[in-house]
Amino acid sequence: MTSDINIAGRLVGPNHKPFIIAEMSGNHNQSLERALALVDAAAHAGADAIKLQTYTADTMTLPGAFTIEDENSLWKGRELYDLYKEAYTPWEWHKPIFERAKERGMIAFSSPFDETAVDFLEELGAPVYKIASFENTDHPLLRRVAATGMPVIMSTGAATLQEVAEAVEVLRQAGCLQLILLKCTSTYPSTPANTNLVTIPHMRELYNVQVGLSDHTMGIGAAVAAVALGATVVEKHFTLRRADGGVDSAFSLEPEELHALVVESERAWQAMGHVQYGVQRAEEKSRLFKRSVYAAKDIAAGEQLTGENIRVIRPGLGLAPKHYDTLLGKQAKQDIKAGTPLNWDLV
Repeated sequence: MTSDINIAGRLVGPNHKPFIIAEMSGNHNQSLERALALVDAAAHAGADAIKLQTYTADTMTLPGAFTIEDENSLWKGRELYDLYKEAYTPWEWHKPIFERAKERGMIAFSSPFDETAVDFLEELGAPVYKIASFENTDHPLLRRVAATGMPVIMSTGAATLQEVAEAVEVLRQAGCLQLILLKCTSTYPSTPANTNLVTIPHMRELYNVQVGLSDHTMGIGAAVAAVALGATVVEKHFTLRRADGGVDSAFSLEPEELHALVVESERAWQAMGHVQYGVQRAEEKSRLFKRSVYAAKDIAAGEQLTGENIRVIRPGLGLAPKHYDTLLGKQAKQDIKAGTPLNWDLV
């Protein structure tokens, strides 16, 4: 079993309830007031952490470099540079967001998208780093993040098996001792059909690490199912109201849904338990309501037991139903009143 990972005093691992990350992304809609409200709402919903993304449009791409033409994309027709300019979280907002999260008893951290972002987050005392799916092949960035000595959470979306293996090796060689991988499908939104949750236990065994889910599906069903398959971390995009708009709002959870994820994922984790057969202590009183053999009519001493005068009914105070056929044809040793549970001394 993989060992626990300590993230700012919170233990993450199979023996602890799922670590729930609310991904703010660009859902602040360029308002610091809204960003702080998102922190408050995520904390109220019970999330363990709020996650940002640390980049600028200029650290991501160049003006005119690419326009999205994919018919299925939420951002069809948008130039990549403009999209990042709209979605980025101003770096001067990070400190007040981190401070608000701490006030609310929640962890704040971020995904850096270049080495200058790592340097900046180090100054803020980031307790953990997230590698986004599209950065999991950026080996210089991986080495810089690993060099911080902090735990690393890495999404594995849009990556080949070889690329994930290389990324894990780069992180480990550069000093990363605490690594969590997230199964991720890099489509926005994702569908349940392309989420492939059974990869989670396979990935855990393959790399000997904890595995979670970075989930872009609608709702919480996939995330709860992931916990049942061993996910220790769940990351979901989060907004105040989808109707407010925003670059990621269409596939983001609202506060009530985030709270439901916190509650239901913990229930799924608790329900996993251990391999168990037999009667649990909590069930012992319930055995009374199993069936047993009773006298259905008054039976005189010496009278034969038949299908007319004995029945299998509740409760379970008499002989077990498996003895019913054996009892048929036997004689009563004494008078037996209707409603009496049968035992071997009576026949």
